[in-house]
Amino acid sequence: MSSLKLEKLRAVIHRPGPVLFVIMDGLGIREETYGNCVLLASTPQLDCLTHWAKEHNLYTQLKAHGLAVGMPTDKDMGNSEVGHNALGAGRVFNQGAKLVSDAIADRTIFETPIWKKLTNVEEDNSIHFIGLLSDGNVHSHIDHLFAFLEELAHNRIKRVRIHVLLDGRDVPPTSALEYVRPLEEKLLKLNQAYKVDFRIASGGGRMRVTMDRYGSDWGVVKRGWDAHVRGIAETYDRYPGYFKRAEDAVLTARKLDGELTDQYLPSFVIVGEDNKPVGPICRGDSVINFNYRGDRAIQITKAFEYAELDKFDRIDYPIVEYGGLLQYDGDLKLPKQYLVPPPAIDQTIGQYLCSAGVTQYACAETHKYGHVTYFWNGNNSGYIDEQVEKYVEIKSEPSEMIAGHPEMKAHEVCDVVIKALESNKWQFVRVNFANPDMVGHTGNIEAGIRAVQIVDKSIGLLKEVITDRNGIMLVSADHGNVEDLTGKHKTSHTLNPVPFLIWDPNFKGEYTMNREVELPQIANVAATLLNLLGFEKPDEYFESLIRFG
Repeated sequence: MSSLKLEKLRAVIHRPGPVLFVIMDGLGIREETYGNCVLLASTPQLDCLTHWAKEHNLYTQLKAHGLAVGMPTDKDMGNSEVGHNALGAGRVFNQGAKLVSDAIADRTIFETPIWKKLTNVEEDNSIHFIGLLSDGNVHSHIDHLFAFLEELAHNRIKRVRIHVLLDGRDVPPTSALEYVRPLEEKLLKLNQAYKVDFRIASGGGRMRVTMDRYGSDWGVVKRGWDAHVRGIAETYDRYPGYFKRAEDAVLTARKLDGELTDQYLPSFVIVGEDNKPVGPICRGDSVINFNYRGDRAIQITKAFEYAELDKFDRIDYPIVEYGGLLQYDGDLKLPKQYLVPPPAIDQTIGQYLCSAGVTQYACAETHKYGHVTYFWNGNNSGYIDEQVEKYVEIKSEPSEMIAGHPEMKAHEVCDVVIKALESNKWQFVRVNFANPDMVGHTGNIEAGIRAVQIVDKSIGLLKEVITDRNGIMLVSADHGNVEDLTGKHKTSHTLNPVPFLIWDPNFKGEYTMNREVELPQIANVAATLLNLLGFEKPDEYFESLIRFG
């Protein structure tokens, strides 16, 4: 880190206060009012800031999807993880989706020692796949799973079991059967053509089963462990939990509650004609997590790799060969075995600022805490330099409470950040308000409107403190979501641009928006922050969004 040297900015901005970066997670720009919680909400603070910024040429829109965040094509939505990677890195790295697709296309993934090790099992053992079953291209892609199954069938691997996590978040909320049915058809064709035994073994909704993140609710991981490893499903009145087909599990769960979307469906286990589970994970098996994104894969990985785990009682702990598509945490080295090297994100703005001795403060509630720390810092956990940094997590309530409580922890986050700003200890402060994204994922328009208004109020309070402290505030987002809740319960991210504005109460025309940037995108933000903190951007960073003189 000592080699990361920042040059002082030639054009000096004399502001005694801190630079604050506010990330309105999941708040994009869309002109149509229908289903647009941003336009439907009352946002006097954002309206005022936007008007001022436009008047002083300190406003623009940023691309936050597709190639601009390292996704395979511009048809791919952005997301909070790749968005914060780009914000923190100051340039774009190819992300997991593209890395895996390329490795499958050129077959290098199948030549790796790890693939050969994970697929070399005894005849009586199975290879298991656990992951999100959709084409949302945020955590995983069903095409990757199909490619793996075809390779294994072609090589006459006898037994494969799939533990499907249903999406309904990055894809339409009740679209599970659009992925379960093609998977069942694929398995039938492979079984018939190659005389193998490939089956779905268990599953459940991603927010209910297996895919917790940031330690928010280990009960989610336990339900997955019980289903995948122990062959034990959730059972309720009118929901037996054990089924002959995954399709039956989905249809039965939906009858419990007509408003229940795929991401919250209970766990299920597939049984054979003898009513015994067809594929619990056993000693000597191999397990491949086919998610490539890290945050929601880390906890289930710990459950398989940590011999000692105090988060829940695993009851059974089979010794298996476990691997992931990518390494999900570079600091924790999780998992130990992975098939595709993750993006090597280096020279982040956090590293540069630590090297320069700039004091930094980051805050978010649990749902997005890892985004302003782990993802911002290039997929690395922990502090870069604890001497000059402080990270604060405000504990979130369980995800199922979000629609009824769209305020989430915005008030607490705002209060903590205000105290940090008033302490005069921190030169650079970044904060993420999770509400627009997390509430947007519920598809509830009324809740979405309230979420936007809560964030607007918070921004107004922060503006007052920045004004009092003679600082500068930048406001933007990592991707779109809450601005487009059209249709019935639309919950996915969008391809829309995001706003970017600067509030500088002592502005005297020293700088303006750099209109020579051909395609403004969120990766341009890092250079902009460095400029406002008094530094030139590093050569490798994308252009700053502001220019001087």
